Amino acid sequence: MAGTALPSPYAERVLDVVARIPAGSALAYGDVAELLGGRGARAVGGVLARHGAGVPWWRVVRADGSLPPGHKQEAARRLRAEGVPLRGDRVDLARCRWDGSGLSDPGAEMGVSR
Repeated sequence: MAGTALPSPYAERVLDVVARIPAGSALAYGDVAELLGGRGARAVGGVLARHGAGVPWWRVVRADGSLPPGHKQEAARRLRAEGVPLRGDRVDLARCRWDGSGLSDPGAEMGVSR
């Protein structure tokens, strides 16, 4: 999950949002994108694939709650350890979706409005 190129300003903002997701909570890739008011879910996934090793990447899942592709076992292990509610192999986002509280306006520093 780590890359060698330096993260772009957008990637830095994605990483900042993901770093702030509290233990026991989760977001969908699209939720992160919406909080930033910019690019879509795939852009968020790309950032995490390249630069996400230093943040709790396992707290970001697909919109249906399914775990990050290629890292399902590790994500499930970490999520269970944090007490994130799972239904089978999916995160129960209805019970643990983080509302972004504590974020000012993460898109503002990038000149993006929500």
